[in-house]
Amino acid sequence: MLLGVMLGTALVAIDSTILATAVPSIVADVGGFTQFPWLFSVYLLAQAVSTPVYSKLADQYGRKPLMLLGVGLFVLGSLLCGFAWGMGSLIVFRAVQGLGAGAVQPIGMTIIGDIYSVEERAKVQGYIASVWAISSVVGPTLGGVFSDYLSWRWIFFVNLPLGGLAAWALWRNFSEQVERRPHRIDYAGSLLLSLGGITLLLGLLEGGVRWAWDSPASISLFAVAIASLLVFVAVERRAAEPVLPLWVFGHRVLASAMLGSVVVGVLMLGLSSYVPLYAQSVLGHGALVSGLAVAALTLGWPIAASNAGRLYLSIGFRATMAIGAVVGIAGTSLLLLIGPDSPLWLVALPCFVMGLGFGLVVSPSVIAAQSAVDWSNRAVATGTTMFARSVGSAVGVAVFGALANGEVKERLGHSAPSLEDLSVGVLDPAIHTVFAASAAVAVLLIGAAALMRPPAKVDG
Repeated sequence: MLLGVMLGTALVAIDSTILATAVPSIVADVGGFTQFPWLFSVYLLAQAVSTPVYSKLADQYGRKPLMLLGVGLFVLGSLLCGFAWGMGSLIVFRAVQGLGAGAVQPIGMTIIGDIYSVEERAKVQGYIASVWAISSVVGPTLGGVFSDYLSWRWIFFVNLPLGGLAAWALWRNFSEQVERRPHRIDYAGSLLLSLGGITLLLGLLEGGVRWAWDSPASISLFAVAIASLLVFVAVERRAAEPVLPLWVFGHRVLASAMLGSVVVGVLMLGLSSYVPLYAQSVLGHGALVSGLAVAALTLGWPIAASNAGRLYLSIGFRATMAIGAVVGIAGTSLLLLIGPDSPLWLVALPCFVMGLGFGLVVSPSVIAAQSAVDWSNRAVATGTTMFARSVGSAVGVAVFGALANGEVKERLGHSAPSLEDLSVGVLDPAIHTVFAASAAVAVLLIGAAALMRPPAKVDG
C-alpha cells in the first residue's frame, strides 16, 4: 500500500521539477513565449481549488476511488499534454493534470494517516520525504535529457507507466471499510469555493504582472472573490455536509497547521523565484548552477522530515514546530548576508537551512492535524493544510513581486521594461528587499508553533 502512495506522490513530485528545464524546447516547438507562465499558473490554480472538494468527497465515499480518480486524471492530462499541438492546448491539458494532482497529494497523505499510527508515521514520513528528495534530482535531469536528446513531449509521456504502476498498486493492495450511507454533496459550497479560490488566486498571481493592481481586471477579480467567499461562508453555515466545515478555522491544531502551511507557501515562493534570479543576474552564474542553489532546499526538507518523528514522539508537536520555526527564521536571516561578491555556497546555505526548518514545521503539523480528528474528517484536515500552502504561494507571488517592483521603480524612477535593462546596483537592493520581507514573514512560524497543542484525539 505504501508503494502505491509513494508512486502517486512521485507523479506529482517529478512533475513539479521536470517542466521548468524543458520550457525553452517547448516554446521553440509550439511558440507562445508570452503565454508559457500559464503552464505553471493554471496547474497551481486547478490543484489548489480542487483539493478541498476532493478531500470532502474522500471523507464521504472513501480514499480509494478519489485517489484512483486523481491518478487517472493526472495520467490523462499527461497523455494529452504529450500530444498538444500548441501553447493554448498545452495550457488546457496542464489544467487537467492539476485537477489530478489536487486529489493525489492530499489523499495520499490521508491514506498514510489512516493506515499508520502516529508512531509508525514517524518512520513512514521519511519514505515520503525521500520521494520528493529523489524527484528534485531526477526531475530536472530527465527534463534536460528528454529536451536535448528525444523530445519535450516525453516529460509528459514518462508519467504514463509511473501512473499505471501507482493505480495498479492502489487497486490491488488498498482496501478500506467505508460506512455506506446516503450523503448530501455540497454543490453550492463547492461551486462558490472554487469560484472564490480561482478568482482570488488568479488576481494574486497575475496582478502587477499582466495588469496593474488598480486596473479593472484586478478590481473585478478581487470583488468576485470576496463576494463568492462571503456567500460561501453563509451557505456553509446551513449546509448539511459542508465541503469545507467552518469549524476547522476555530480548531487550534488545524489553525496551527494552516498558519504554518501559509507561511511556508509564502517563503517557498521567495526561494524558488528570487534566489535563482539573484544567483544569475547579480552573481553571474548560469541557470543550471543557480538552480542547484535552490535544490539545497529539497535536500534539507526531507532530512528534517525524516527525523521529525523522533522529535515529536519525545518532545511533542509544539516543541518540534518551535525548533523548526527558529531554524527557518535563521535560514531567512542568512539570506540577508548575501552580497554581489558572495560565493554560491553562501546562497545555497540559507536554502538548506530553511529546508530543515520547513521539514520540522510542516510534517509534524500535518500529522498533528490528522491525529486531532476522526476518519470522517481526516481528508478535510489534510486537504485544508495543503490548500493553505497554495494560497500562501499565491500571496507570496503578489507581495514579493510588488516589493521588488516598487524598489526598482524607486531607484529608476520608472518600471524597467525588461530584466536585461536592470543593473546589479538595482537588482541587488530590490531582491534584498524580498529577502528582508521573507525574514519578517518567517517570524509567523513562531505563532504557528504557539498555537499547536497536543491533539485531544489520536488516530480515531
